[in-house]
Formats: sequence, structure tokens, C-alpha cells
Amino acid sequence: MIPFDLSLSEVPGLPAHAARTLAKEGVKTVAEVVWHLPFRHEDRRQMEALAFQAGPLPSCHHVLVTKTGNKFFGRRSGMFEAVVQHAGALLGQQLTLRWWNMPFMSRVIAEGQELIVYGVIKETKGCLSMAHPEYEIVKGGADEDAEQIHTGRITPVYRLRGAMTQKALRVAAWHVFQALPESFIEDLLPTPSAEGEFAGLTRSKALREAHFPASMEKLEQARRYLALEEFFGYQLRVARRKRRVIESGGREQRGTGELLRDFFNELPFQLTPAQQRCLEEIHRDMACGAPMNRLLHGDVGSGKTVVAFAAMLRAVESGRQAVLMAPTQILAEQHARNARKWLEPLGLRVALRTGNKREDGDDFELMRGKLSAGKPEIVIGTHALLHDAELMHNTGIVVIDEQHKFGVAQRAKLIRQGDTPDVLVMTATPIPRTLTLTVYGDLDVSTIDQKPRDGVKIVTKVRPKSKLKDAAKFLRGQIDEGRQGYIVYPLIDESEKLDAGAATKGHEEWSKLLAPREVGLLHGRLSAEEKEDVMKRLRDGRLDALVSTTVIEVGIDVPNATVMFIHDAGRFGLAQLHQLRGRIGRGAHSSYCVLFVEDKDEENRQRLAIMEETSDGFQIAEEDLRRRGPGDVLGHAQSGQAPLRFGELLADTRLVRLARQLAEKTLDEDPQLQRPALAPFRDETLMAEKAQAMMQ
Repeated sequence: MIPFDLSLSEVPGLPAHAARTLAKEGVKTVAEVVWHLPFRHEDRRQMEALAFQAGPLPSCHHVLVTKTGNKFFGRRSGMFEAVVQHAGALLGQQLTLRWWNMPFMSRVIAEGQELIVYGVIKETKGCLSMAHPEYEIVKGGADEDAEQIHTGRITPVYRLRGAMTQKALRVAAWHVFQALPESFIEDLLPTPSAEGEFAGLTRSKALREAHFPASMEKLEQARRYLALEEFFGYQLRVARRKRRVIESGGREQRGTGELLRDFFNELPFQLTPAQQRCLEEIHRDMACGAPMNRLLHGDVGSGKTVVAFAAMLRAVESGRQAVLMAPTQILAEQHARNARKWLEPLGLRVALRTGNKREDGDDFELMRGKLSAGKPEIVIGTHALLHDAELMHNTGIVVIDEQHKFGVAQRAKLIRQGDTPDVLVMTATPIPRTLTLTVYGDLDVSTIDQKPRDGVKIVTKVRPKSKLKDAAKFLRGQIDEGRQGYIVYPLIDESEKLDAGAATKGHEEWSKLLAPREVGLLHGRLSAEEKEDVMKRLRDGRLDALVSTTVIEVGIDVPNATVMFIHDAGRFGLAQLHQLRGRIGRGAHSSYCVLFVEDKDEENRQRLAIMEETSDGFQIAEEDLRRRGPGDVLGHAQSGQAPLRFGELLADTRLVRLARQLAEKTLDEDPQLQRPALAPFRDETLMAEKAQAMMQ
């Protein structure tokens, strides 16, 4: 029986060389091996029949070594070979096992030994061989009495780093679990730990099965248990954060209704039922004593900005300031234009605060930290607002647009600069239900699930790169009809490491393809002045096409743009492609989006087929989550902790809901998280509260 924090060098039976190999890469203790979970398993239980056969898939064989030898090719290159046949076969077919530049194998593998080998068999000139197979000596070697670790079982496959090897990790994990007691770690989930499919399973049992499962069914059950445990940790954080927000106290913002009435009277359209429902939810939150903490999400073009402005007017009616923060200068300036158009006629002052240092030549008042005599009721800006506490005064609501572009720490800092303001975070990327429960579980959620109008149809097609000239001809025709287009690339400059198109080279190519038409270039390394100049020329119709990176993903609104070509579309997620596609179809003309992939890239053609089938952002977001997992949305910047190990299971709504129920149950029974297993969450909370107190 060994302690969980024991050094690997002290684990009984663990070879010293395996412990040294892992220690070099920072895996030094029993606990670090236990939590280094396999990322997949291979079923090596089934031995192949007494015949070797070449093929693309690995196979497992019980063999007898009949001959060994080294071959050398100069001073630094060589190969060790072992000729084998199936064990028990009187006259068997032969297979040559080969290890390149590993001469020490001659001291490990010897004639007469019986091995279990696993690998891909290849045929060259009638001879069968297996290069660098996984092997285990089962008879005739020093470890012939050891249980099978690498073969003859459902075998773990680990992610490696540095000098790590699969064999060293497996051997370490095997000896660690042999020496650990049956129950070696306290359960994190509340007692009873779970119901139904998890009955009788503990944290210790799940970790054992996750490494060396008795069956594929046991492996799946263990993975789901550990996923539930991990989701529980997320839910515990967000549920506790939500309770702290409610307890912090806020101010009622009921307003007079006058500004809102005038605002709606001036709008050239009516809100949809979905917009009205969301606005009622927001106003209800603002009228209660607790601070609002709400997420507003919907598809591209669903009208979130109007709802946000209506929420901001409620704060102004209540005698307080409203602040909106956007991730880019382009998007902040677009919001400022809309605010001036819609809100200044109501007698409100709109201030724009960005990192731009221009002294003149701008339509908006650029605030630089010093308030003018007339304090603005509406403040719009980028992350520059984080460094301008003087500009924010008596803040009633903070609206954060495209919130996934900001880290959790940035959002918290902006909110702290106000006076316990209501918070509304928005995104035009529809968020799957499981993510709203997990990452945004501390937020109430409002969903705009319908668009203000049917809009023009966007025809989307996936096409091979070889059709580029046809596409250029089509775009020239659209330009000649008075339309404009976007051409999107994944990179700014060409890269030797990445096989993907670059905007700078693409700009040269498209300028020739579309000549004499005007083609602009936009990417993240341009200065703020250069970006604004390009966008102004596009809005004014002086550019016929714009070659760009994904900097146009948000904040671009040019109704005359009807064509979008996306190069190397396979490098983008489905949700991001949908967001990019939302830059067209914003006017009265039919629009067209073409996703270019490599000519023989059938895998991406199939993956992108959903873009041709639907324009429903919620359906696309669910498919993106299912195929790619949560990606960066669950990274440290967004959630405050490391990405999930079992993120692919977030598509299981039932599992996420169960985690939330267990978290709420835990907080009801143990609000201070006194149970020993919850100490990490308790310590995290104390550290966060101390950090917040120091910053205030």
C-alpha cells in the first residue's frame, strides 16, 4: 500500500529507468501518473489466426523468435531484426520485426523467446515485416512471469511529451495501480456519488478502469463518471459564483419608460416576439434588487443590438450611465454609429473610447481618460475601457458584446470599475445548451430564436480550389452589377509550417484576377487608422472587393456585399464559418458564399456539407460542438481553469444537467465547501475573493 503522493522512484517493482524517463518530463509522483489519463485505447485481446497478413491496421500476434541479428549502415545507422513465427506452429510463416537505431534491442530480444507483438504488417517484395512493434516477453525473458501490460488486453495509449515513451508510462501506471489500495482517493461527487449507470462506481474504481479497463463497457462507464466529476467541478464554480452575485446586492432600475417609448417610435421596424420576450426578461432582472448577470445570444442578424440599446436606455432612465464594450475598434465604431443614429436624437450624449490616438478627423468624441464638462450617458469602447476608470461613473449596466473574445478576468475588471452594475453579455455565435449550462452556468440566458425578417437567401456551396477561375468570373459579374465581395484567408502571411492560404499573397492574386477593379486588404497587423480607411472605402463603394483575414468576423455591416469566398475553409470551425457568412446577405440582393477546399479533401467536403444545407446557427453550433468539442470556449481565459479532459462529452445534455444538480445539492448541504475533497474549490474561492478585495 503506497501513499498517493509517493515518488515514482519508490514504487515497488517499477523499473528505475522508467521512473527516470518520466521524471525528466515532470511526471514524478504516483498522483501525476494516475491523472495522466490515456487519450484512447486499443483492443489487443484478440490474437490473430496462425497467419501474418499485410494491411493498414495493426494486429496482435503470439510469436516465437527464431533468429536475431544486427545490421549496420555506417557509423550512426543500424537496425536490429528478429525473425519470428507464430508460437505453436510447427512450420510457420515468417515475419521480420525491425527496430531502427536501437542496437540495445539485441540484449532484450533473443532466440527462443515467446513474444506478444502488436503493430502494422507491411509487405515488401514478398517479405512481411513489422517496424517498431509494441512487444511483451511472455516466455524466455526476465519478465516472463509478469502480467501482460502492453498486449493481450485493452491497452492504454497516452499523449507523450519530450522523452516519454508509451512503454514507460504503461509500466509506471501498471505498477502504481498494483501498489495502490482499493480506495486511494476520496470521492469528489456527493454521496451517493451517482445514480443509475454510475451506481457502485467510485473515483478510485473509475481511475483504474480509465487506465486498464476490464472491458470496453467498463471503460466507457469510467470515462463518463470522470466526465461527470469534471463537469461537477465547473458547475460548482459557476453555481457558487452566481450565488455570490445575488448576495452582493444591487440597485433597482425601473426607469420611467419615456426614453424607451421615444426609441421604439423612432425605429423603422418593430421588435420580433423573441426580441420582446428577451427584453422583458432583461428589464425584469434590472428592476429587482440583485445585480443582473444575463447572457443574450442569437443567430447572426437576429437583432441583439436593438435589445441591448433598449436595456441601456432603461439604465439611463434610472439616472445611471450605460457602457458597451466590444472586442475590436471596427465593431465599437459600428456600435457608436448606430448609437448616434438611434440615441442622440433622444438627447443623449454618446462617447467612444478606443485605443486610437487620433486627434481629429473622426466623427466621434474620443475620450482619453479625462471627462468633458458634459458626462456622456452612453459610453462605447474596446478593451481601452479597462484602463479608463474615470470615464465610467455611476454605471447602471455594462453590455459586453461578442463576450467570447474577452477573457473572464477582463470582464470582471470592467464590471468592478462600475458600481455593482447590471451585466448583459452578448454573442452572435449561438451557444449549445450544454455550454450555457457549463461555462455560462452563472448567467441567466435569453435566446433570440427568430430573425426580424426572412432576409435574402444566402446560397452556400463547397467547391474545390480548382474552380477558382470560375469563381473569379462570377465575382467579376457581381461587381459589374454594382455588388461587392469578401475574400477570406486563414493567415496574414505565408507560413512554411502551415499549408494554408495567406491574405497578403491572396491580395496580389485577386488584384490581378479582378483587374481593373479595386481590391482592398484588411488584417490584424494594420494600424487602427489603416483599418478604418479600408473600411470607409468599402462602405463608400470605392472598393469592389476586400481580401481579409477573420478580422471581419464581427462588426462588418456592408449591405451591398453579396459574395464571400473563404479559402482553406477546412481550417475553420463550422460556427466561425457561419459567423463569417453572416457578413453577407445584409441587404436586398441575393448573396453567395463559396467554401474552397483542396480538390481531394473529401473529409472536409463532408464536414462542411451542413453549411450548404442550413443557415440555422443553432443547428450549426450543435454540430460544431459534436465534431470538434468545445475548443477555446472552455479554455482558461473563458472559464478561469484549464480546458476539460472530457470536453467531447459536453454534447451529452443529460450528463451536464446531472452535474448541475449535484453541484446545487452540494452547495445547499455544504455552502462553505468544508468536505475535504472540495478543498481545491474552497481555496480557489478564497483566493479570488482576496484578489478582488485588493483590486477594489
